[in-house]
Amino acid sequence: MDNFTFYSPTYFVFGKETEAQAGSLIRRFGGTRALIHYGGKSAEKSGLLGRVREALTKENIPFAELGGVQPIPRSGLVYQGIELCRREKIDFILAVGGGSVIDSAKAIAAGAVYEGDFWDFYLGKRIEKALPVGTVLTIAAAGSEGSPDSVITKEDGMFKRGASGDAIRPLFSILNPALTQTLPPYQTAAGITDIMAHLYERYLTNTREVEVTDRLIEALLLTMIHEGPRVIAEPDNYDARANIMWAGMMAHNNAVGVGRSQDWNSHNVEHELSALYDCAHGAGLAVTLPAVFTYVLSHDVMRFAKVAVRVWGCQMNFDHPEVTAREGIEKMRQFFISIGMPKNFAELGAREEDIPQLVQALCYGDGREGSISGFVTLDTQDCEKIYRMML
Repeated sequence: MDNFTFYSPTYFVFGKETEAQAGSLIRRFGGTRALIHYGGKSAEKSGLLGRVREALTKENIPFAELGGVQPIPRSGLVYQGIELCRREKIDFILAVGGGSVIDSAKAIAAGAVYEGDFWDFYLGKRIEKALPVGTVLTIAAAGSEGSPDSVITKEDGMFKRGASGDAIRPLFSILNPALTQTLPPYQTAAGITDIMAHLYERYLTNTREVEVTDRLIEALLLTMIHEGPRVIAEPDNYDARANIMWAGMMAHNNAVGVGRSQDWNSHNVEHELSALYDCAHGAGLAVTLPAVFTYVLSHDVMRFAKVAVRVWGCQMNFDHPEVTAREGIEKMRQFFISIGMPKNFAELGAREEDIPQLVQALCYGDGREGSISGFVTLDTQDCEKIYRMML
C-alpha cells in the first residue's frame, strides 16, 4: 500500500424530505447569500426547486438562480455563473441536481475567486481555493456530491476534462433517495454503470497488497449487481434507491481508492464520446469498459481474474487464468446490457468514420502529448484499436 492522505469533510444528510434542511445547512456552514444552480425543467416541475427556495427563504438567505446545466456541463454556463457570483456577491453555491450540476457548481465556485481563467484548473492546476458548495442530489451516478472532482466540457474544441482539489468538496450534501424515483430507467441504468466504472477504475491498480480497498470495492460492486436489476424492475423501491445512492457516494469520495494507483483510462476514452455525441456518460462507459479491459487484460491477468471470481462468481481456471478474466469482463458487459445499456458504437450513436477525430482529441487535445496513462499507457495506435473494438 502506498502512502496517502485522505480528507473528506462533507456533512451528509440522508433520507426522505431532507431537502427542507437546505437553508439551515447553508446558514450552518457560513453562507449568507446563495446561488441556486440547477439543470432543466424537471427540478421546477417536480416541486423540488420550490421546496429549496422555501427552505432558504425560511432562513432569510437571499439567493440568485442559474439554471440550464446540460447533461454534459459546458464552459459557457460556468463563465456566466462566475460573473453572476461576482456581481451578486454570492458566498455560497447550492447545486440542485445530479453530477453535471454539481460539477458545474464546483467550476463556478473555483472560478469566482480566481483571477485567471477557470479552465486553468482543467488543464492540471490544483484548486486551492473556492466558494463553499452544498448539494441536493437528484441522481445517483457521478459521486460528485462527496468528491473533490469536477468534469467540464470546453465548448471551444469540445474538450471534456477534469479538475480536482479538496477546496471543491461539498461542505454538505443532502441525499434523499426518493428524489431519484422518477428517473427514467435509461438514466437510472446509466448512473449504475457510472458508479461501477468508478469502482473498476480504482480496482485496476499497479499497487500491491491493497486487500482492504480491494474488498471494499468488491463489496460495492456486489451491491450494484444486486440492487441494479431490482431498481430497474421496481423504480419506486426506496430501499434499492437508497443503497445505490450511498454506494455512488462511496464509490467516488475516494475512501476505496486511497493508498493505491488508479486507472481512469476508460473515463478518458469515454469522455471523447460524450463530448462529441452528447451521449449519457454512463451509456458511453458501458461500451467503453469492456473494450478497454479486454485490450489491457494481459498487463495483469490475475487482477481481472480476481474480480471475475470474487464479484462475478466465475470459477478460477488456474491453468489459463486469462479465460477466467475474459469471462468476468463478458459477465460485466452482459450485466450492462441487461439493465438497458448500449453494447456498441451503433447503439451509442457513434460512427466509425469519427474514430480518427476521437483519437486526436483524446491523445493530443488541449495540451496532451500523444498518449494517456493509468493502469497502462495508451498511445494513439492503442486508442484507435480500442475504439474499433467498440464497433
